[in-house]
Amino acid sequence: MADESTRGDDQDSRLAEAQAAIDESRRRLAEVPAELVVTNHAMGLYELAAIHLSASPPNLPAAALAIDAVACLVDGLGDRLGPDAATLRDALGNIRMAFVQVKAAATAAATGARAPGSDPADGDEPDTDAPD
Repeated sequence: MADESTRGDDQDSRLAEAQAAIDESRRRLAEVPAELVVTNHAMGLYELAAIHLSASPPNLPAAALAIDAVACLVDGLGDRLGPDAATLRDALGNIRMAFVQVKAAATAAATGARAPGSDPADGDEPDTDAPD
């Protein structure tokens, strides 16, 4: 029976340590400017979109969802994102363009056609529409 009591004390001790670590993480996070935390999350969504676009085959619906989530933050919050707002707008434009290019290439591969813009000499410009 003493073993069970010792195990229970060990478990209580581990739970208390875990709670203390969580409390410390929350305290540190509260000290960080909110716009920095939101910017980091937006860039995480950007990276998620890039991962899905670079998959083989690309996961266009997942990429579009991540891109739309970035757009919600960037377009919805605008300059409230602080000094990184312009960088986030540029990143959003870049990932949207990448989406259009990957979608065109995937469509071309599926149909056996050449993707628009794949030959710079032909003058075709890729679309600039946002993902679906």
